[in-house]
Amino acid sequence: MSTREPIVYLDNNATTQPDSRVVEAMLPFLREQYGNPSSGYRLGKRAAAAIEQARAEVAALIGCEPEEMVFTSGGTESNHSALLSTLHLSPERRHLVTTRVEHSAILSHSETLARLGFEVTLLDVDENGALDLDALDRVLRPDTALVSIMAANNETGVLFPITEIAERVHAHRIAFHTDTIQAAGKIPLHDFSARNIHFLSLSAHKFHGPKGVGALYVNRRTRFTPLFYGGGQEHQRRAGTENVPGIVGMGKAAALARESLGEMHRLATLRDHFETRLLATISGTAINGHRAPRLPNTSNVSFEGIESEGLLLLLDRAGICASAGSACTTGSPKPSHVLTAMGQSATRARSAIRFSLSRFTTADEIDRLLALLPGLVAKLRR
Repeated sequence: MSTREPIVYLDNNATTQPDSRVVEAMLPFLREQYGNPSSGYRLGKRAAAAIEQARAEVAALIGCEPEEMVFTSGGTESNHSALLSTLHLSPERRHLVTTRVEHSAILSHSETLARLGFEVTLLDVDENGALDLDALDRVLRPDTALVSIMAANNETGVLFPITEIAERVHAHRIAFHTDTIQAAGKIPLHDFSARNIHFLSLSAHKFHGPKGVGALYVNRRTRFTPLFYGGGQEHQRRAGTENVPGIVGMGKAAALARESLGEMHRLATLRDHFETRLLATISGTAINGHRAPRLPNTSNVSFEGIESEGLLLLLDRAGICASAGSACTTGSPKPSHVLTAMGQSATRARSAIRFSLSRFTTADEIDRLLALLPGLVAKLRR
């Protein structure tokens, strides 16, 4: 790769480039405004006020009340807090329902709970990555404590009909949690805080905010017990001194994400152009999940006759960042659990590359990738 050639970053479902305006908003709280928000003097009160301003901005992203938003260390903590709070407050209910294509933050935790004696039902998806909602109805039971279903799959971008799912779960008087970590900033979420959703997870670094900070929506009518105990931070719902710079950055990123939702149409057009050209120029190419509604930025592509790790290495040498799936499972010898759940062979699953765009992605970057890919795939096939 020429040192003069800029990097083309197309792994935005793993993390996003922090917006420069987010960094600028954070800097004062890393320098002069360093007070502890629990302190009673002015320096602390300024930090506390900044947190509440950020809380209002994050709440506006999903259309909830600010007091329903709890700041966390990220998406994993938000997911675990929702699950463990529900199980702690409903000890007589020992059954959970989720899907086979959830993020590892849910699936790995579900495996741990199963070893502790809980019963976990994993819902299947079809070849397009879509759920059978009637199958969901059939597995709900009087002892079901929680249903947890993601809004958008992090590998394929396939969207689930969260509003309808929430209504079905609510009819059985069961708590419902949705992981919207991959959806936030890419599709409107302002109607997701309806009364049928009890918990909703967010992570700042997925929409151009900082890493190490997230949030959990807790419906004001929902009982909740903290994951951490100690001080009275986060209105008694999450002990520990707040990450003020990160929270401020998340608030700014949420505000910018709401303003930028109109940009998603451009991304969908760019993604569709990319996929059309791939299918026309590289034989043996398949788009995974393309028959289902998807996030506008995500393209999961299988290239027949190659191993994804080899293509990723060549792309990296050319200055292009992509991935074989979730960043949390990079290096795993197993094929993608998402693609195998969709009925794909291990061979096809191991040939898949995820390209994920952001509002900073340009048409020139996509054209640069399109110019390189046919030659790289042909080289690997030889």
